[in-house]
Amino acid sequence: MDGPISTPAVYTDNGPFRLVMPERPLIPVVFASSHSGRCYGAEFLSGVRLRPLDLRRSEDCFVDELFRSAPDHGAPLLAASFPRAFCDANREPWELDPAMFTDPLPSWVNTSSARVAAGLGTIPRVVASGELIYRAKLPFVEAERRIQTYWRPFHDALARLVSDTKARFGFCWLIDCHSMPTSSQVTEWGVRPADFVLGDLHGAACASRATRFVEQFLSARGYVVRRNDPYAGGFITAHYGQPADDVHVLQIEIARRLYMDEVRFERLTGLRGVQRQITDLISSLSSEVHDLIG
Repeated sequence: MDGPISTPAVYTDNGPFRLVMPERPLIPVVFASSHSGRCYGAEFLSGVRLRPLDLRRSEDCFVDELFRSAPDHGAPLLAASFPRAFCDANREPWELDPAMFTDPLPSWVNTSSARVAAGLGTIPRVVASGELIYRAKLPFVEAERRIQTYWRPFHDALARLVSDTKARFGFCWLIDCHSMPTSSQVTEWGVRPADFVLGDLHGAACASRATRFVEQFLSARGYVVRRNDPYAGGFITAHYGQPADDVHVLQIEIARRLYMDEVRFERLTGLRGVQRQITDLISSLSSEVHDLIG
C-alpha cells in the first residue's frame, strides 16, 4: 500500500465536536465518528444513577483514533466530543421518549420510533447494555438545550463537509465510523463472530461497488465481515445517504474485542494493528474512490 500523503492538518475544537481538516482536500471522502465523544460534564454526572464507567458502555471508544490518519490522506475527520449517553448524534434531532420528561412533549416530536421504544432516542433513557441512566425525569427544556447546543452544531458541521466535498469533487462518500460490543455478536457454535459489519441500508445508501470494495479489502486481511447484519445503518446513513444526489454513506462497525478491553475501557496492544489496517484501507480508498463511485 502507498503511505500517507501527510498533508498538514488544521484542527478545530469548538466544544461539541473536533474537526481535523487536511490543509488541502484531496479526495471526495468524509469520515465521521458520532459516538466516540468522552467529555462527561459534572452537571450531567450529578443527575445520573450510573457510574462513569457504566455510561461508557454506549461509547464507541477510541474509534476516532482508529481513523486518525484520514487527514493525512486528504480527507476530513469529524468526531463528536459529547458522549452518546448524553445526546445521540446518530438519531433524528427530536426522537424522544415522553416517559423521560416532566412536561408533555410537543406534538412534532417523534415519540414512537423503535429506537425510542428501546430507550435509545436522541436523549437516551438507557445505556447500550440496558441500564437506566437517570435518577429522575428531565424537563423538556433540557432536551432542547442539548439538541441545539450539541446535536445541531455537529450536524451543521457534517452537512457542510458533505456539501463542500460534493461541490469540489462532484460527489461525496461519507464513512460513518462506529464500534460494536462483543455482546451483540450472537453466532452458532463454531462460527466466528463478525470483526466488521458494513451497513449501507441494504444497498440504498451507498454504491454497491464501494461497499463490495471495503468488504473484499477487509476479508482479504482475514477479518470476518458481514453486511447489514445486525447493523444496517442509523440516522446518519439514512439521512445523508442519497446516491441519486451523489452522496453515498457506508457505516463501518468494528468489533471492540479487536482493540480494547470492554470491561475496563482501555486500549489493548491490538489497537495499533487495527489502526494500521484502517490506515491501509483509507489509503486504498484514496486511490480507488473515483472508480468506485465517480
